[in-house]
Amino acid sequence: MFAKSISEHSPADQTAIQLWTRKLLTLVAFFASVSALGLLLHERYGVRWLQTAFAAVQNEANAVTKLVLPPAAPPAAAADPDAPRHAALAEFLAKRYKVSQDVTLQFVQIAHAEAKRVNLDPLLIMAVIAVESRYNPIAESEVGAKGLMQIMPKYHADKLAEFGGEKAVFDPESNIRVGTRILREYLNWTGNLGIALQMYAGALADENDIYTKRVMNEKQRLQRVVAAQAGPAETPMRVAQIPARRATSPLGE
Repeated sequence: MFAKSISEHSPADQTAIQLWTRKLLTLVAFFASVSALGLLLHERYGVRWLQTAFAAVQNEANAVTKLVLPPAAPPAAAADPDAPRHAALAEFLAKRYKVSQDVTLQFVQIAHAEAKRVNLDPLLIMAVIAVESRYNPIAESEVGAKGLMQIMPKYHADKLAEFGGEKAVFDPESNIRVGTRILREYLNWTGNLGIALQMYAGALADENDIYTKRVMNEKQRLQRVVAAQAGPAETPMRVAQIPARRATSPLGE
């Protein structure tokens, strides 16, 4: 009773109804098209097109994050397990020989690296440095021995040449590397640490092996430092016995 037929509407009302109807049909057609497109993409590409869209959004989000947030800190480097040992030795040597601890730490690290390279005890190398130069990298003897391990350039020019020649004798790293190789060479020749040390000192004529005893005493001190740093859980290293001299010995420098 209250409803009107279309013919009863005014021309303005009919125009509005037609316009609204066209908009409704356009909207329905749009959603139908989007749905059809989605079905088509899904059939052809499966979920790849969704993954691509998601990746694009995520890349954009990451770019914005980089602009807004500070860069992440790099992962911390793994702690050096030998660092406490090196630090304890450096502190002991710095106090004993009145040298900067930063400097002695460098010498300790070089000695460990080179001793490992030639399969020698690094404490032995450090003991030789202590006896030879008291950790003075510019030490020079009256007979021409130079640097931390008191190398004689005229006898070892071939080894020094690898590091730039005679001037390298005062470079701590070069000096330790050359000195360690010389000692390793003497030990290979003789098979006897005591004789090798006496050869290194040019003291083969000393039947009392005073030089060898000084080096081994110094090595014992360093072993005690290492044992104290390691704590009671680690048994201190036993001092190797020096074999007796052979009846005949190779000639040294």
